[in-house]
Amino acid sequence: MRSWGGHQALTLPQQHLFLNKNPIVQGEGGITRGVLRWRVEVRPTPLSRSYVVRIEYKLGDSPDVFVEDPDIQLLAQDREIPHVYRNPLRLCLYRPGLGQWQASDRIDQTIVPWIFIWLYYFEDWLAFGDWKGGGMHPGDGTDIAPNRRERRSRRGRQVGAALG
Repeated sequence: MRSWGGHQALTLPQQHLFLNKNPIVQGEGGITRGVLRWRVEVRPTPLSRSYVVRIEYKLGDSPDVFVEDPDIQLLAQDREIPHVYRNPLRLCLYRPGLGQWQASDRIDQTIVPWIFIWLYYFEDWLAFGDWKGGGMHPGDGTDIAPNRRERRSRRGRQVGAALG
């Protein structure tokens, strides 16, 4: 199976092996009925609380990320949590359709670090009420798919900003 961009998609056993061997992603999980499930404890900073996070990935789909503990909706109280998908509640880590994540990408090197970043901004949002994590979310009025040149331009700016 090829992913966007023509790179070979990683199999579920390959993704599982990478998660299992990565010392930063010390968790547990397996593959059942064509779905990779991985549970990991995440602490975004040394001063942060710990979160138990579950990643579910079915080949051909985007990985879904659930915070199992603590209940982030209870932490948010009556506020609507930004950058999540609902029913069921799961994290919005990247913009689908822009090639930010592909089936040829390693979950341990993309999705897991993005979880740390999302939770860091979530904790900041809990404390100060303003989402500083940036990003766009479908339904916020910015969900018009850009053309290929614009996507490449954005990626170049993102890489340049991260490096500079």
